[in-house]
Amino acid sequence: MIETLAAFLVTLLVLITVHEFGHFYVAKLSGVKVLRFSIGFGKPIWQKRFGSDKTELVLAMLPLGGYVKMLDEREAPVPHNELHRAFNNQTLFKRFAIVSAGPLANFILAILLFTILNMVGMTGMRPYVDSPAKGTVADSAGLQAGELITEVDAQKVASWSDLEPLLVEKTLSEQKITLQVQDGSGHIALKTLDLFGFDLSQAGQDLIKELGITPWNPPLEAVVDQILPDSPAAKAGLEKGDKFISVNNQPVLDWQALVKTVQSHANQELIVQVERAKQIRQIKIIPEAFKGPDGLVIGRIGVMPMRDIQLINKLRINVKYPLGQAVIKSVDKTWDVTALTFKTFGMMLVGKASWKSIGGPVQIAGFAGETAKLGIVPFLSFVALISISLGALNLLPIPVLDGGYLLYYVVELLKGSPVPDSFIAFTQKIGLVLLTALMAFALYNDIHRLFTN
Repeated sequence: MIETLAAFLVTLLVLITVHEFGHFYVAKLSGVKVLRFSIGFGKPIWQKRFGSDKTELVLAMLPLGGYVKMLDEREAPVPHNELHRAFNNQTLFKRFAIVSAGPLANFILAILLFTILNMVGMTGMRPYVDSPAKGTVADSAGLQAGELITEVDAQKVASWSDLEPLLVEKTLSEQKITLQVQDGSGHIALKTLDLFGFDLSQAGQDLIKELGITPWNPPLEAVVDQILPDSPAAKAGLEKGDKFISVNNQPVLDWQALVKTVQSHANQELIVQVERAKQIRQIKIIPEAFKGPDGLVIGRIGVMPMRDIQLINKLRINVKYPLGQAVIKSVDKTWDVTALTFKTFGMMLVGKASWKSIGGPVQIAGFAGETAKLGIVPFLSFVALISISLGALNLLPIPVLDGGYLLYYVVELLKGSPVPDSFIAFTQKIGLVLLTALMAFALYNDIHRLFTN
């Protein structure tokens, strides 16, 4: 919990600081006086003045946002000698640049992080697929366990991180998707995902899984590697290197079969035969009851399988690029994720995509904690993706968000005069209601997931 909270706070502080610094930097560049640079809302817990303008730097109690307060006649009287430094007296171009600089800073951060990761190299899993669930789109397409997806509509994919966003984008386009796959013998085949009848509005958060495409879970030999302390396996006397032969007189074909048997026998005694030092031994084990990720109670005995290094090397891939290619790849990825975000929101508005996929602070905190546990590379990749989401969210044409202000400026450009303050105040009340509703719905989704999964 502490690690998750720390990762969440680091993520928020970095992204909010970068976003507000974008506004701050371009405002100073444009000659606008900045009065306050606040990270968070509410009561200040730390503050300090800096620079020739004595700008107040504030760290506030609620770290779910921030703001840059600029000199503005609409908020307070401005001395005559500083009127030229007030935000409201700037040209339309300067105001547009200052407001758009926040989201732009988030996109630049994502590009920078992706560039670093692309140069260092990101270890991922090759897109080998498992047997699709019956009745899914992938099942109808004839995908088989152990097949490697190499192309999606003629676009090459090297890892799951390449495959997943591409599949989401194609699925949202509601078109047929042609996959090039390679089987274990090296034979190449084309398989078509026909999305006719696939209801996006009813799809859950894991869209790829609902298509029937999941990572390959290759059969593993049922040999014990690690045993958790004080687990049923440890208490029963299992040892590293033990090979399961049978459970309740039923042969154990592989590790997956063993897991299924154990999970279905919570708090029930199992008679296990294992091979140890070329001798067969019989052991009694009672799997402990454990609440699984889907909320169901399953059994577990506290053992981990022997790793197959050759198989791991087959599944794993490390992708890295020189500087030029790394930058191009990073810009492309940032653009694709941004476009996909806007497209998803658009489809939600017209009822073609499910609102269940929206996540709030609880979900972000969970992902921050999980990626932090996996290492610096997954965590930085997560921060980059959230930075894109934050930039895209702020560009939505909702009053009170940056995108709402930019919309006012577009109207001003078209009509030749500023939008009336009274109209801005009225629409911002509506925007605040819409934004509050969106945040409440995201929080509801978070709570719903906590109770159901």
